[in-house]
Order: sequence, then structure tokens, then C-alpha cells
Amino acid sequence: MSKRSRRTLAALVAWLALVAPGGASAQCSVTIGVVMELTGPAGQFGQAGAKSVELAFRDLNEAGGPGGCRLVAEIRDAQSQGAVAVDVAKQLVEIKRVPAIIGGIISPVSIPILTSVTAPSGVVQISPASTSPTLTNLGREGKSGGWFFRTITTDALQGVAAAKYALDSGIKRLTVIHVNNDFGVNMVKEFSRAYQALGGQISSVTPYNPSQASYQPEVTRALAGNPDALYLVSYPGDGTTIARTWISQGGVKKFLLNDGMNSAKFIADVGPQHLNDAYGTSSGTTKTPSTEYFTREYPPFSKFDAGAPAADRSYDAAAILGLAIAQAGKPESAAIRDAVRRVLDPKGTVVHAGAAEFRKAFGLIKEGKPIRYVGVIGPVQFDRYGDITGPFRLWRIQNGEVKTVGEMPAAEVDQLKAKLGE
Repeated sequence: MSKRSRRTLAALVAWLALVAPGGASAQCSVTIGVVMELTGPAGQFGQAGAKSVELAFRDLNEAGGPGGCRLVAEIRDAQSQGAVAVDVAKQLVEIKRVPAIIGGIISPVSIPILTSVTAPSGVVQISPASTSPTLTNLGREGKSGGWFFRTITTDALQGVAAAKYALDSGIKRLTVIHVNNDFGVNMVKEFSRAYQALGGQISSVTPYNPSQASYQPEVTRALAGNPDALYLVSYPGDGTTIARTWISQGGVKKFLLNDGMNSAKFIADVGPQHLNDAYGTSSGTTKTPSTEYFTREYPPFSKFDAGAPAADRSYDAAAILGLAIAQAGKPESAAIRDAVRRVLDPKGTVVHAGAAEFRKAFGLIKEGKPIRYVGVIGPVQFDRYGDITGPFRLWRIQNGEVKTVGEMPAAEVDQLKAKLGE
């Protein structure tokens, strides 16, 4: 019997507790793997994301659980390292026999999980925050097997949005410092192509390796040529050290930041007084009742702000997965994969976040009626590669707070890409 067959059999045996004579729903549980970066450079993202998953599972369980079963989150720390992520993901798949994994946060964690664990094993994977275009390419090449989904837009779109926003904000000439991994390289590639085509100038591009004790050589190199601004593609931990070094060496206090740098801790650690000319883009949201619910419920549950990067998308990833298990009728990987898009049916009855709404969703599924989950980030659909499209939030840091100053609709980004011949 193959590994996949054994895992499927184990899942079905657990599910049969529902229909066994005298079986009680309280005795039935479905374990879902959660691989998040709880420590390391992306630790702030993973901690916030893990609490979102816990909140979503709490709500789903209070609603009765998918098929009457209780969802259990088996959380593992990827330590912001791909090799560690692969090891813990293998444990979850081979020992815990999980039918799905939520994670990782950053692309250098999600990609090796996909290529080394979930796709070869036939296990569903939903990432809330990995934006690398490599994940789309893996789908195009048939290497993801349809097992991968993500509740965030790709950097192929965000790079274009960032380029347009930078120029509209008066940043005509900048230098780039970026983390030297799949995420950083691809983000800068997409941004540079659009920025220069639209008339912007890039004086230099300097990669860095994560978790260095000092970034003085990289900053010194980037300062050559007296650029008007710094585009910092990083994570809050390393980004804080780089920004401080940039400021101490006399760099201009004008920054363009990627989505992950939208962090209260980053602002506090660098110093709000240095960041009043800091601009950034993030994968946006369309406000819905789910957004209002999450904004109200998440902070007291998690001790994190509802605007924490990856928090809203992690809730939706967990909610979609839980609803898909109910739709599938069994906690089996292939059935869950095929059900993911069905709980986002444009013709279905709209359901939102929270236990009351999930209870409504479970009832409709039981009656054989279609549903459309409209989540915290708004209504989404997955394309054939597991990607979503959506708006981009344009923000600026002022007096220590991140303030939304506008939105760039997905249609505008698509038009811009067409104009640039992409």
C-alpha cells in the first residue's frame, strides 16, 4: 500500500467515527498541519498568522465543525528556514497523516514544502502570505499538481503596483537593498522592470543574506551615487537593522517598503521620527462583514493588531480549508483539493466569517446547496494555479502609524502590465 493510500485510509477511519453506532462528534477530530515562521526574521508574521488559524478553527468548531468533527491545528515552527520547514512538514504528513498544511508565510519556506513534501505526497497546501511568482511557475509547469493555493496576490502584480506608487509619490530615483532569496529577487525583478519602463531610475541593487550581525557593507554600497530614496525589500527583523544603519550613515530618510515591512515593531524600533516619508504597498482587501468581524475579534484573541501582516489572510486560508473539508464530506486530500473552489462558488449563498456564519454554511452544504465564502480580505477566486487577484493597498507611515492613502484596483494593475508589454 502506498503512503498516500495509507494516509487516506487513516483519514477515512477517523471520519467513520461519525457514522459508527454510538459515535459522538466530540470524539471525532481532524488534524491540520500548520507550518509557520514563529521565530527567525519572519517570526512576527508567523506568530500573527498562527493565532489567526487558531481563531478560525475556534469559530469553525463552535459552529459544529466540518461534518461534526473538531478541527485541531498541529502547529510547527519553520524558524524562517526552508530546510527546517521541510523537516516539520514531513513529520506532519508522514507521522500525523494530515490531509492539508497551512503555510508557510514567506516564499522560501512555502516553496520547498510544496516541492519536497505536499506535491509529491498529494497533500493540500494553502499559504496565506507567500507572494513569489515561482509558485505560479511551478503550477504552469505541472509541478504543484494542483495541490497549492494562496490567499495573497503574486509579486508579479505587486511589483508593478509598487513601481507606479513610487513614481506617483515623487520617488524618481532610488537604490535597492533586498533579501537574497526567491521572494526578494523576484520582487525586485518585477519592480525594476516596471519602474524603469515608467521613467524611474535605479542607481544600484544590493542583495543581502538574512540574519547578518551587520549590514554596513551593503548600506555603504547602496549609498554610492546619493540616491533620493531607498527601496527596502526585507522582513522587520533584518529591515530594522538595515534602516538604522542607512540612517546612521546619512542616508536620506525616504523609503519605499514591501508589504511585510508594514509592522508596528519595525516602526517603533527604527524610530517613527525617521519614517514620515516611508511608502509601501500591500495586497489589499475589500471591506466586508467578515473584515468587521475579524477587526473586532482578533486583537483580544491574539494580542496582535488586526492589521498585522498575514493575519487576515491566515484566517481566510483556515476558513476556506475548514469549509472545504465539510464540502468534501471526508478529510481526504484529493477530495479537499477539489472542494476548495466549490466553497467560493460565485453562484452560491454568501457566508462570512464567524461561528454563526459557519453554522449557516455547514447547513447549506448538508442540504447540497452551493456557498460562497466572502472572507476577511473580500471575495476571492482561485485560478488554475491557485493564485488570486485583488486590489492593492497604498499606504504611508506618518507619526508612527501606517495610514492607507489609496487603493490600486487589480484591473488597473492589469492595464498597466499590458501597457508595459508584460
